[in-house]
Amino acid sequence: MANELNGFDIQEILKLLPHRYPMLLVDKVIDYKAGEYLHAVKNVTINEPIFTGHFPEQPIFPGVMILESMAQATGLLGFKTVENRSENELYLFAAIDNARFKQPVLPGDTMHLHIDFVKERRNIWKFYGEAKVDGKVVCSADLMCARREF
Repeated sequence: MANELNGFDIQEILKLLPHRYPMLLVDKVIDYKAGEYLHAVKNVTINEPIFTGHFPEQPIFPGVMILESMAQATGLLGFKTVENRSENELYLFAAIDNARFKQPVLPGDTMHLHIDFVKERRNIWKFYGEAKVDGKVVCSADLMCARREF
């Protein structure tokens, strides 16, 4: 029997993340397993406001936005991992280590965000993430987020 994918759409993402246009950088989740991994997608289009200034003659999706996409995907995995979470709970981007950029991301690219849960300690969660375009790693990093209640 084939492995069924366990994903969700933009409506579920909007319920979980506080981000909205133009800062919502995850379009859908293809697959995830709570406490283990998440595979999400970000479609990069020329219509995004960042391209008016980065760079108008040669648009490149900024590395910081790639990292933010990965951070949002870690938040989604965190929300899907915790049972009985509070309505006032957020996952805040806490740290990034070992970020590497391998090639530029351009309008028209589809970024596949692969996030793996590494560990949790005292409400600080550690993840490893890769962003891929056409199967090639364009960015990798160790990401941490803090689970906080407001």
